[in-house]
Amino acid sequence: MKINHLTAAEENLMKLLWKLDSFYLKDVMEQHPEPKPHQNTVSTYVKILVEKGYLSTEKQGRIFKYSVVVPLEEYKKFLIKELSLNFFNNSGKEILEFLFNEKMISQEDLKGYFDLKIEIKPVKVKAKEPEFEFANEILNPKKDKKKEKEKDKDKKKKKKKDLK
Repeated sequence: MKINHLTAAEENLMKLLWKLDSFYLKDVMEQHPEPKPHQNTVSTYVKILVEKGYLSTEKQGRIFKYSVVVPLEEYKKFLIKELSLNFFNNSGKEILEFLFNEKMISQEDLKGYFDLKIEIKPVKVKAKEPEFEFANEILNPKKDKKKEKEKDKDKKKKKKKDLK
């Protein structure tokens, strides 16, 4: 799903709509804080949000029921990725350094976060399988005899070469 940028006014309205999740236009008017905008203004913004893909519509008789399509978490991810790409060379490290330097995040915050996130997992070491030479001789006697014959032939050829 491609997420488009929102204007400040669209974003403010979406904050209310994310809380409602599914709603009618009258619900938005009731829930909107004072000073309430005109119903036509809200209707226009809702139409724009439908066109941008943030809301979906379902016709119920003569009115429409709207539902949020883009969850708040997805929009947050989109904004952080855009911010990272445009201002921090696509580096999470640079974002953290900025937040730390601006005192928006503290060492204790980071320490507490990483203390909770670090898990120690035991490493599974594969035990070396023991070789059973005697078992191989017993289970595969023909193969071993063939190998011995080949070794004897190789030794004879080497001796002949050395004698020449």
